[in-house]
Amino acid sequence: MQASPVRATALPSFTDALRAVESLLMSGGQRTARRNAWTSVLEDRRRAKDRVEAQRFYERSANGS
Repeated sequence: MQASPVRATALPSFTDALRAVESLLMSGGQRTARRNAWTSVLEDRRRAKDRVEAQRFYERSANGS
């Protein structure tokens, strides 16, 4: 029984493949705008999570728990 051959180069990740397609389809400015928008979405989600955690803390503090 023979062992399978080992690849010398790693396969690109799904993210790398998407970025390659993106670079073909969009100009640099569009890519930058999309990435900035996504960064804003992630930051909004983080702030919303922080607000919920703070609200829960205040509610526990007010109830004496």
